[in-house]
Amino acid sequence: MHPTVLQQGLPTTPQQFVNQYGDAIVSAATTVVLFVVAFVVIYPVAKFVLTRVTKRALEVRGFDGTVVGLGGRIAGALALFAALALAATIAGFGTVLAAFATLAGALALALGFAAQDLIGNFVAGVFILRDKPFQTGDWIEWPSGDGTKSGVVQEIRLRVTKLETFDNELITVPNSELADNAVTNPVANDRLRVPFTFGIGYDDDIEQAKKIILQEAATVENIKGEPEPDVILTELGDSAVGLTARAHIDDPSRGKYVHTLSAWVQAVKERFDDEGIDMPYPYTELTGAVAVDDPIEVNRASADD
Repeated sequence: MHPTVLQQGLPTTPQQFVNQYGDAIVSAATTVVLFVVAFVVIYPVAKFVLTRVTKRALEVRGFDGTVVGLGGRIAGALALFAALALAATIAGFGTVLAAFATLAGALALALGFAAQDLIGNFVAGVFILRDKPFQTGDWIEWPSGDGTKSGVVQEIRLRVTKLETFDNELITVPNSELADNAVTNPVANDRLRVPFTFGIGYDDDIEQAKKIILQEAATVENIKGEPEPDVILTELGDSAVGLTARAHIDDPSRGKYVHTLSAWVQAVKERFDDEGIDMPYPYTELTGAVAVDDPIEVNRASADD
């Protein structure tokens, strides 16, 4: 117990209580009132200024509305901590403020180590929303540990991106996986090239085959006329001559790409069959002679030996 209290003893009347503790109570009340007044004045101003400046800066740099809203909320939280710190300093809570800052720093360091992946995905999400390598509804492909994956983007969040595969499965991909790898977006532009290599026999007429491929391309609904489809000889394989055909489709999507390519290949295959043009497949031919020994004679020879 404080020495002064021991000397004076406990107050037994209201007047003694006021005389003994009055100054301390007034000092504490003044400090609290000063803290509250300072906080009430500082916080609204700081929140308005920081939030407005942050949102404006993000909008000018072209960030997505999700990032702008998040930036505004973070600015509001910073304004709250700043207002508490300034109000505590003005009110004379220096010791308490220093202890709080030390504790907050230790907690922030511990959380930073524990949430490295979370923070990495969050930062990657910010850059995805800022750079827009893909948008909702785009068909994208990206490398993964077990090969290349693909899907249609359903939702882009700050931590993860949700995609629907072509088997109608919903997958959730951490944003860091998409930000750290090369993502292919086939539908980013207004048109998409549809290539396919047709194989014909070495004895077939190359020019006739080219003509058929181009004629059948003109019959496929989604293939556009400009730029015109073309066919070039690209390979001389073991069993076939490779003719690579290229055409374009407008407003591309995964479904449109697959159906267009399927219709084109089927039409060319049927036309090749009608025109007598071969579409050979790889095969291996074994030559030589095979000798079959009579097992009875083999046994007799073994017995004689």
